[in-house]
This record gives sequence, C-alpha cells and structure tokens, in this order.
Amino acid sequence: MRVALYQPDIPQNTGTILRLSACLGVPIDLIGPAAFDFSDRSFRRAGLDYLDHAEVCRHESFAAFDAALRVASPQPRLVLLTTHADETHTGFHFHKSDVLLLGRESAGVPDSVHQRADARIRVPMRSGLRSLNIAVAAAMVLGEALRQTDGFPLSA
Repeated sequence: MRVALYQPDIPQNTGTILRLSACLGVPIDLIGPAAFDFSDRSFRRAGLDYLDHAEVCRHESFAAFDAALRVASPQPRLVLLTTHADETHTGFHFHKSDVLLLGRESAGVPDSVHQRADARIRVPMRSGLRSLNIAVAAAMVLGEALRQTDGFPLSA
C-alpha cells in the first residue's frame, strides 16, 4: 500500500499526510510539480520531526510516476480518491499493492489522470457539501484500506 499526492497545493496538508505515512509505515509518492518549495517552513512545521521517519519517493511529473508504477512488481492498481466517483471507499475491495492517489486541493487531477486510474472511489458525505480536507480523506481511506488488507504492521 502506498499514498501518492498529485501536485500538492498546501504544505500543511502535505505535511499532515507525510506524518500519517510515517506513523502508519506507508510509503508516500510526491508527484511534482508542487505549488510550494518542500523546504518551506510551514511544510516542515506541519510534518514536525515525523518527516525524517516517512518513506518518500519524489517524481518530477505524473509521467515519471506512471512509468515507475508500470515496472513495479507486483503491478499496483492506481486508486484515485475523487468526489466524482460512484463507488465509496467502504464498498471497495482494496489490495495490499494499491496506490491511493489524491489530487490537488484546488483542482483535483486532470482527465488524463482520471482515465489512467484503475479505480475511482469517494468518501460518502452529506448532500450539498463539496469535499473533505485532503488529509482527512487520506486518513479515512488509508485506514479502511489497511484494515481490509491486514496492513497494520504495528503493535496495538
């Protein structure tokens, strides 16, 4: 299981997701270009000292990220979290090798990335509300994915 962030906009959200990644032992892919410098003070502050414990792989572009996925073994599925999906994260059957992809906070992902995704899922919400914070959505979906795949390698 991995988490991938597509061209993140907000350093605090990225720092929070990196902290989540470090605490749960889940590698993270950062797909550039980001809207901020990774040395940005607010990014470092949001991740605190957890950033040193996160397994991070940076990709210059989505094409570079996709190329790395295509040669990985076992072949991972790209699972896009989006408000435009019909299937919910609780109804989806996760695999241990899945990569959970989150789009930009401001714009999600382009159509080409939507089409590349092997699956699209959403977190169910009350009608009329736009979206959850990306870090909250990441935690909810990652928690369910790890629960389904017995992927919590940590002691209780």
